[in-house]
Amino acid sequence: MRTSTPGRRIAAAATLVLLLTATTTAPALAATGRQDVQRALDVLTTQDGVPGAQVTAHDRTGPSWSVRSGVGDESTGLPFPEDGRFRAGSITKSFVATVVLQLVAEGRVELDAPVERYLPGVIAGNGNDGNVITVRQLLQHTSGLYDYLQEFLDVDPEQLRHRGADPAELVGIAMQHRPLFSPGAKWSYSNTNYVLAGMLVERVTGRSIHAEIAARITGPLGLHDTYLPKRGDEILPTPHPRGYAPVGELLDFTEFDPSIGGAAGALVSTGPDLNRFFAALLEGRLLPADQLAEMQRTVPADLGGKSARYGLGLASVPLSCGGEFWGHGGDIIGFTTLSAATTDGRGATAVANLNPATPEIHRDMFAAIDTALCP
Repeated sequence: MRTSTPGRRIAAAATLVLLLTATTTAPALAATGRQDVQRALDVLTTQDGVPGAQVTAHDRTGPSWSVRSGVGDESTGLPFPEDGRFRAGSITKSFVATVVLQLVAEGRVELDAPVERYLPGVIAGNGNDGNVITVRQLLQHTSGLYDYLQEFLDVDPEQLRHRGADPAELVGIAMQHRPLFSPGAKWSYSNTNYVLAGMLVERVTGRSIHAEIAARITGPLGLHDTYLPKRGDEILPTPHPRGYAPVGELLDFTEFDPSIGGAAGALVSTGPDLNRFFAALLEGRLLPADQLAEMQRTVPADLGGKSARYGLGLASVPLSCGGEFWGHGGDIIGFTTLSAATTDGRGATAVANLNPATPEIHRDMFAAIDTALCP
């Protein structure tokens, strides 16, 4: 989920920005790489107006390390807390897609079945038809469904702080608009897809998407600081950095009902937890080989001109030094996050406590992580 525009306008259209990851094995090179990451993060806090930023990373064998710049709290001047919680935005989609693919592995969902089979009558009206959109197309953003967050382009963030929303309301907003294109014809990022995916999980399992993520992912992996908040849960657990929105002066937006993002963007997590999640995913500890392969079947995606491709809740982006990484990014009012992993065991997460984020912030966060991976 992303909300961004200058002044008090909030561009609620989602944006995906991906994270580069790496460390070096030789201690001297590792120290040099971290110094380079430090300088890259300092660009965010000295030139881009970000209060604070942090990168948490690990390589194949070494311990996790982190680099911080700026402050986690403008009022006190305190830095980002180690392993602090933050709102992870659209990284939520990787968790939801994993749950759906687990249900596929169990024979309870078919990827190429129409969504109508699982959510009868939900995708309907104004040319929208659940009979012609498949589960795969939801997860891959090729459904053509309108992104409901577009409706919040001109909303003052204070009007969103306590608003919240139920999934049916969010899908209903999307159904008021005609599809952008025929299912499967193109790729277009839409948060509506993942609100529907969360509803599908709930219909198939009889349990909430919050409970399924806990039972299937965060519990088994021991991700004790990661959860999907429910409507009305506005408090970010401590320790955490403060999250800010640039609306004239910096507006403290730490307390916020994220259910307007729901299964598309409400996740709370930490850098170490996200690194463990993506490592486990790529190592095959969350999905059988067949379902992981489906997750990594990609189509071209417009992700900031980086020759990116998008699978099922997971994107691949070329590294500047060769190879690729797999991951996801997330923007939600107050926090901008990027997380990814490589197939050889490296991983990293970057977070800044400012959102809406400018293109320069996204560019320089990407550069910081590229520096970590390709010193």
